[in-house]
Amino acid sequence: MKKPELLAPAGSFEKAKIAFLYGADAVYCGTASLSLRSRAEVEDGDLENTIKYAHEIGKKVYAAINIYALDENYNDIRKQARMLNKNKVDGIIISDGGVVDVIKEEAPDVDIHISTQANVVSSHSASFWYKNGAKRIIFARELNKEQLKEIIKNKPDELETEIFVHGALCFGYSGRCFLSDFLASRSANLGDCAQSCRWAYNLYVEEKNNPGNLMPVEYDEKGTYIFSSKDLCLLKEIPEIVQMGVDSLKIEGRLKTEYYLASVINVYRNAIDDYMNSPESYDYTKYLAEIDKVKTRSLTDFYFNDRNNKDFQEFEGKQYNPNFEFGGKVVEYAEDKSIIEIKNKLFVGDELEIIVPRNIEVYKFKIDKLWDYETDEEIDSISPGRKGQLVKLHLPIKCEKNWIIRRKK
Repeated sequence: MKKPELLAPAGSFEKAKIAFLYGADAVYCGTASLSLRSRAEVEDGDLENTIKYAHEIGKKVYAAINIYALDENYNDIRKQARMLNKNKVDGIIISDGGVVDVIKEEAPDVDIHISTQANVVSSHSASFWYKNGAKRIIFARELNKEQLKEIIKNKPDELETEIFVHGALCFGYSGRCFLSDFLASRSANLGDCAQSCRWAYNLYVEEKNNPGNLMPVEYDEKGTYIFSSKDLCLLKEIPEIVQMGVDSLKIEGRLKTEYYLASVINVYRNAIDDYMNSPESYDYTKYLAEIDKVKTRSLTDFYFNDRNNKDFQEFEGKQYNPNFEFGGKVVEYAEDKSIIEIKNKLFVGDELEIIVPRNIEVYKFKIDKLWDYETDEEIDSISPGRKGQLVKLHLPIKCEKNWIIRRKK
């Protein structure tokens, strides 16, 4: 069996470092103006630093220029393509055929990856992109496993494949959606999605014989989240995905927190490694139990197992985890008092979990004492009143910088 690449999102240079620490083989990122995440905190300098750092530790970076570009975007695309070529980025993710042509001109040394936004759903489409310079295709998320197997069997041998295995799903076709532009004048295809499918909607019906008399149809007092999807999770399907020969397994979430990234990447890293080392003993339930601690919506396998599956809508519109939250990040370890950057309020007596890189078993402990970072005086609690709020506490095991700590609510 061929071991697939684990590909993680990186919405900033700091998030890229977290992704690599917790086991990603590669990350994908993009600047705000030319990728489909305009709120991701990445500028050209961050991209350059991410590429340099990744190559120093033997990892890869793929840059997204996957907007559906208007003519006015092409000067910036050419400029960024030259920068990425100079910095030897490992691949550029593209949706638009026009952008493909420009990348071949301005970044001839860089591999071209065809985005899921291009909606590749057949071996014919895969062959088309291969003939036009593609090194890899990222399949549309709407394919089932039988369709994936058939395309992989009939594609050109040198063409790599990639699928999403975890993260948010979009009501539009693999993210190619006009709803946000229509309702909020913010184009999803230019990276500025307002996530209109996640909004609560109130529905009304009009009586046929009484025009203008609108009667509400409500799920509850909040309305109903009729467009909101559950999150994709293919942990159970890892064996079948590996066996079909997919080259890269992708996690969604460039706008997610460092805590979310560490948790999810660590789970998939362990799941892939454990299956490759001992296929007969693979047990997805222990990985799913860890995902439950970080998920903010229900989970679905979407169409992977059943093209007729209808169980993938999140009608309750959940956006939080009721049991756990981001506690903090290790800044500096010391045997007596380690320095932690906190992300939520901490109290003496709180139960915490250290997420240990490449280990599915977390380390649990309670806070016995807290010390103010500046005065070194004992305190009972601390709130994240400003960005970068620091506190001192005793960690029961030796930790490295950037290890993530989870707080039980």
